[in-house]
Amino acid sequence: MTLITERRDKYRLLTQPETTESRQHTGRANRRGRARLRLPIWLQLSLMAIFLALIVIYMMSYFFLNRQKDQLYQQLVHIGMLALNQYAQQARLPLIEQNDLPLNTLIKDATQIEGLVLAYIVDHTGMIRAHTELDRLHTPSAEWPAGERERREGETIYFNTVSETGAPLLVLRRTVWFRERLLGQIYVGLSLDHIQEVIQQDQKSILVMILPVLVIGMLVAISLGLWFSRPISHLAQATAEISKGNYIYRISLKRNDELGHLAKAFNHMNAELLRKDLIEKRFGKYVGLEVAELISKQPEKDWLKGNRCEATIVFTDIRGFTRHAESREPEELVEHLNVYLEIASHVISDQGGYVDKFIGDAVLGVFGVPVPNDDHADQALKAAIEMQRRFHAADSGNGLLDAVGISIHTGVVVSGNIGSTQRLEYTVIGDSVNVASRLNCVAGPGEIVITQACYEHLRQTVEVESLPPQMVKGRVSPIHAYRIPQRDAAS
Repeated sequence: MTLITERRDKYRLLTQPETTESRQHTGRANRRGRARLRLPIWLQLSLMAIFLALIVIYMMSYFFLNRQKDQLYQQLVHIGMLALNQYAQQARLPLIEQNDLPLNTLIKDATQIEGLVLAYIVDHTGMIRAHTELDRLHTPSAEWPAGERERREGETIYFNTVSETGAPLLVLRRTVWFRERLLGQIYVGLSLDHIQEVIQQDQKSILVMILPVLVIGMLVAISLGLWFSRPISHLAQATAEISKGNYIYRISLKRNDELGHLAKAFNHMNAELLRKDLIEKRFGKYVGLEVAELISKQPEKDWLKGNRCEATIVFTDIRGFTRHAESREPEELVEHLNVYLEIASHVISDQGGYVDKFIGDAVLGVFGVPVPNDDHADQALKAAIEMQRRFHAADSGNGLLDAVGISIHTGVVVSGNIGSTQRLEYTVIGDSVNVASRLNCVAGPGEIVITQACYEHLRQTVEVESLPPQMVKGRVSPIHAYRIPQRDAAS
């Protein structure tokens, strides 16, 4: 009853009309899908290449400009140290004599040095004795605003700070000694604006140089993007054609790379799909999907002509089905019958056989055809035992599935096309099919009956109960048959 209920629920879900809420949700999803921005591959590759180029150029420029900035800064430090050394040598005697005239003359000449904007000399008391700004003479020396930490190189101390006007300065300081006597200190200030001006000029030069590089790189990236995106577009178009069922579509792509190999593989796949589709369309008119799958694995073989081979026939039939149908509504009867046919079909297919046909409430299964198989008798018996187990588990309580009788016979059959030009059927014919069908009347509800020929082909050990010789319609001599105990069938 469980399988019947599940099938009924699935049918309701499939046939339930679409609600307004579900339509609105679908509409919102479609609008979100349309709202997504679609960027072609060539544009994505171009943007990526430009982005990478900008990162590389920025990193190189940053490294180059910082290095140049450090070099210019060291040059200023060197210039300031040279000036301090010169002033220290010439300022000792005037500081000892406290003579301001030679000190101011010395400082006045200091402004002729390029980049030097400030210089002054302080005596040991902290008073300014010489300054580039004369109004600062004989005033106490003030502390410089806090800037970067002080650095020392020899007897010179230097640091970065700002002037009273806010301009960046490099200030260097040196103490003047005479025989361990402190005479004073000399300060020089060099403008850091010069460094900034040089860096800005270099930045402009770099920008002028990278513009052509970016243009060329963008053109190259677009060319490469188109080189790779066009084959992918062809592949996408081919995929769309395949989804429409156009298996004749081919990709013309002459390239000796991975995309060229992919196009060849795609064409080969399309050819295989075409061949399989032709087989399925050709056989789909008169055989089940099981046979089509088997034949598609060996399409080069001529399956349409009659082939004589040995096979095992399984025949199932519901005992008392006519009486059961009299007391049931047609819809309920069809639902019960579909559960029975679905179990039989799946089990036969899973065990390596195929369903040849449905005859009312009877199922004709074949093992060993169309593809020969030495274990067809064992597969048929396993399928029969598994069917009885599933029938019993899925019985809804009305006894319909528990009333299935199964007969099995092994013999020579002829498989091939039967019918006319308007209607064809791939099937098996022969006396072996008739024996399996006639013997089915011997199998009671839930029983499995096999013939002597089937028993002799079984490779596995199975317990059987011998039956009296059975006379069946269409046969002159009786048939030796065996019954599979129900305890073995249930196991």
